Amino acid sequence: MSTSKPVVDYSMYLVTGRELLPEGKDYLESLEESIKGGVSLVQIREKKADTGEFLQIAQASKEICHKYNVPILINDRIDIALAIGADGVHIGQTDMPVDVARRLLPRTRSSHVRKAIQDGVDYVGLGPAWATQTKKVTNPIVGVRGIGELLVILEGTNVKAVAIAGIKSTNALHCLHGSVSSSGRPLDGLAVVSDIVASPDPLNAARRIATIVKAFKAVPLPTFSLSPSTYAVDAFKHGTGQLLLAVKKFSPLVHQITNTVVTTQSANATLALGASPIMATAPQEMPDLSRAAGALLVNFGTIQNLDGMLSSGFHYNLNRKPVVFDPVGVGATAYRRASAAELLNAWQPTVIKGNAAELGALANSTEVQAKGVDSVGAGFADPITFVRNLARKERAIIVLTGVVDHISDGTTVVRLSNGHPLLGEITGSGCMVGTAVATFCAGASLSAEEARRGARSAEDAKLVRGDMLVAAVGGVLAITIASELAAARPDVKGSGTFLPAFIDELGALSPEKLATYAKVEVI
Repeated sequence: MSTSKPVVDYSMYLVTGRELLPEGKDYLESLEESIKGGVSLVQIREKKADTGEFLQIAQASKEICHKYNVPILINDRIDIALAIGADGVHIGQTDMPVDVARRLLPRTRSSHVRKAIQDGVDYVGLGPAWATQTKKVTNPIVGVRGIGELLVILEGTNVKAVAIAGIKSTNALHCLHGSVSSSGRPLDGLAVVSDIVASPDPLNAARRIATIVKAFKAVPLPTFSLSPSTYAVDAFKHGTGQLLLAVKKFSPLVHQITNTVVTTQSANATLALGASPIMATAPQEMPDLSRAAGALLVNFGTIQNLDGMLSSGFHYNLNRKPVVFDPVGVGATAYRRASAAELLNAWQPTVIKGNAAELGALANSTEVQAKGVDSVGAGFADPITFVRNLARKERAIIVLTGVVDHISDGTTVVRLSNGHPLLGEITGSGCMVGTAVATFCAGASLSAEEARRGARSAEDAKLVRGDMLVAAVGGVLAITIASELAAARPDVKGSGTFLPAFIDELGALSPEKLATYAKVEVI
């Protein structure tokens, strides 16, 4: 057993499982290829092998790992670890108590975070992030958002953390981006099993994930904004105008899974802004649509196809496209709350837009009550702090709508004071805000991709490219400024004449109008 602690890079943590190997693939060959692909730490797991076989496998594995200076851990079996001189032991919460193991070994772990810290372990595995077939999961699924909350407990300690269960190349970046504490404590790495071990090409399977993890850890914590120290008001006015021009230039397809009450209004608003709407809900269409469309809006005012919502967000994340989530009436029923939680753990939203009651329900706040899809009362006493904290927690741009709108990326808060009361007198005005935000996000994403095209496209660990804070501001301003211009028209006599005039003014918006009429404060 190693007598000194090795320097351990937890970034790409492979857990072996010979039973998962493809037919004809040699275990040691697979292990070596995985390490060449970027695996930085290996845990040998042999649940069914007898002691002699386990010892033989562990010794051969150690020789390969140490050939590449990769530390090796043994799952559960301290005797095997001692016998081969392993670098440590992985101990689960149902295995030997840490204090007993600590008397024999210097490195152990427990999935119970607080107990692990007390026991002085070196790292913890946080999860399960997702369901997995490689190990029987006895605890409830924690999810990506839950891992972020557990990371809060580790703040101020030297204990490292890796996400466990269900990690694949297709969800690795989502897991890294979403699993961050509210104060910015990220994961130290990802533990992967089947996505590498079961692959006929473990070198490239490992390389795909290792490249993402390395890029994520090489830059400041990625967000959906450009994260300057300060945003200026004029920058927002200019930036939103440029994004409006981008929408008209690219005419992006904006995919909307929205409630049946507002489909027509949302489609017309999309067209007026210069984009093209598609309202598709079938899960089978999502792989193709996520490649073709510029952005996705998921509005579950009438939840009819949850499977389609789950599939859509996953595929848009996979293709690095913006996802706008509008949790309409989320606090109204237990089913809506459970559905929202399932969606937010299945994929990472770029923007979450809602009224005070809806966002309060997501934040588990009781400060604002709901009446159906509407908020009741005066709203949050401190909306600035609320949106900033929720943006940090959800790792997304937050749009809090109301008489005054507040938008934040977790650092900057923007207050917008445009809008007309007639917006509240037509069906679907709030949903059209989500449509406009998604449309502006598509413009921002396509502009960023065009600028990137032709350049050396190295992995940058960004789920979405482009400034989504400016895009969210632009989407809200488009709706609220168009409402003011429509209400001022002499042909508008009430809500019945307001809606067509509003669509007209939405189509007539220009960068100059946005800059002239926008009431923007940067806080």
